[in-house]
Amino acid sequence: MFDVRLYGDPVLRKTAEPVEKFDDNLKRLVEEMNETLRAEDGVGLAAPQVGKSVKVVVIDTTNGEAEPVVLVNPVIVESSEEMITSEEGCLSVPGISLSVPRHAVVTVKAFDLNGKEFKIEKADGLMAKALQHEIDHLNGIMIVDHVSVLQRTMLSSKLKKMAKSGRDKSQVS
Repeated sequence: MFDVRLYGDPVLRKTAEPVEKFDDNLKRLVEEMNETLRAEDGVGLAAPQVGKSVKVVVIDTTNGEAEPVVLVNPVIVESSEEMITSEEGCLSVPGISLSVPRHAVVTVKAFDLNGKEFKIEKADGLMAKALQHEIDHLNGIMIVDHVSVLQRTMLSSKLKKMAKSGRDKSQVS
């Protein structure tokens, strides 16, 4: 199991590298990400959130009833004009929930663990939100980037404290 990186960790602001090798290392990474996702009781987890700057995402919208969906090198290829704003949390920003506007429907192209391309067509609801949230992580974007400057200013002391505690914790390991 991995430690989840917190706001302020530089890996969360990098654009992740595409996966080029679909090998046992990738499978081990995904196994540990799935374990971490379950332990943290999350809906989605992107590799940068566990300190790995590669384009890998796991999503479980079933609350543990099914295996998480694994997306390698995911790309949003189509999104609706309709937007929906709803509350979102993030494992890398614990204790903070923000109203984030997202496309109501998205289609995502990705690869599975064996390098086979697939599409998630016209995802909506929680799956659409999770796909956009996790793909944002692969591009160094966090939920705090989707809110107004005023909201971010109001959160700044919490975020600074989180960034400091995250650095202190990561220096220990």
